[in-house]
Amino acid sequence: MTATAVLDDVIDGTEMLSAEHQELARTVRRFADEVVAPASYEYDTARRLPMEIIAQMGEMGLFGLPIPTEYGGQGKDYMSLCVAVEQLGRVDQSIAVTLEAGLGLGAMPILKFGTEEQKRAYLPALARGEALAAFGLTEAEAGSDAGATQTTAVLADGWWTINGTKQYITNSGTPITSVVTVTCVTGRKVGKDGTEKPELSTIIVPTPIDGFTALPAYDKIGWNTSDTHPLVLDDVRVPEGNLLGARGKGFSNFLSVLDEGRVAFAALCVGAAQGCLEQAVERAKTRVVFGRPIGDNQHIAFTIARMRSRVHAARAVMHDAARRIDAGMPFTEQASLAKLISSEAAVANANDATQIWGGEGFMNKNVVARHLRDCRILTLGEGSTEVQLAIIARTLGFEKSFGG
Repeated sequence: MTATAVLDDVIDGTEMLSAEHQELARTVRRFADEVVAPASYEYDTARRLPMEIIAQMGEMGLFGLPIPTEYGGQGKDYMSLCVAVEQLGRVDQSIAVTLEAGLGLGAMPILKFGTEEQKRAYLPALARGEALAAFGLTEAEAGSDAGATQTTAVLADGWWTINGTKQYITNSGTPITSVVTVTCVTGRKVGKDGTEKPELSTIIVPTPIDGFTALPAYDKIGWNTSDTHPLVLDDVRVPEGNLLGARGKGFSNFLSVLDEGRVAFAALCVGAAQGCLEQAVERAKTRVVFGRPIGDNQHIAFTIARMRSRVHAARAVMHDAARRIDAGMPFTEQASLAKLISSEAAVANANDATQIWGGEGFMNKNVVARHLRDCRILTLGEGSTEVQLAIIARTLGFEKSFGG
């Protein structure tokens, strides 16, 4: 039995999925292997998001998977998004995060908190992949500590005037970016402890628009194809009706968005861990040293077995979190568990796969090398490892472990 057959039959992770999810996984896996993977190195080197591949993903309906059909989507469940993201993440994390962020952070806030008018205005184009959305949360002093947000929005005569800066915002400067949801301080309020705190709200900023600037893309060590920019908002004026959700609910809304997003992000991590496992298996079976495949060495075989165990555990906890979302059950702790376990699995597997590939695994043309670079962001993005540990600790009764 070839390594490919082993992968297809045993460790691709689809055998426990529903028939519909298995078919989706096969379809996206085929697209990833035949379209995304062959172009990955070229676009990584050029540091350019391949809009033609994004367009094909849109035609496949991937950007509309969890969006209801009445808004132009596929009407599928959240597990479907996770299945698709995982398969893309095997071969190219930048493409996977473009889908994950475009939906999890871009479209889903509008679906979850938007008015009917907002949903019908923005979701159809996003669901078709003809437009991309971004979520403008992070600032130089605000991310994990959203209460430190400095961007302001002042309401006067039916218009919000927004001023501030954002950083590390995915999908914010592509040719088809159509909307960025921005967290802003819209006033002050008195907290339960009697102290005055910023009132955080989320506001939809359509792009392009006067005063909105996506500065040049970051020079990153990984995710080179992913579109990531710092943003400047200088007297950006949008109608009062662009408020997303209730005024002052921006903090709770963004926590909800991040909880869901972490599960799809965990799927990306599982995909990366799986991709590294597949590459390690293939290398161990085909690389001959001293007259025999290197996989005949117990150390190599045991290393790959450890990689397999990480993937299996990470996928199981990710699937658990996704199923909880679809069942309407609480999932905050499970989202953090999934993100924590899967990101650490991906980092460990990337290191092991590189070691098994040897010098060739250090060459950027090798997908293993790109995974090694890309995986470093996985323990930082959408809530660092420390944030996930604090959330989990809080569920165990350690209330002051994070955020007071």
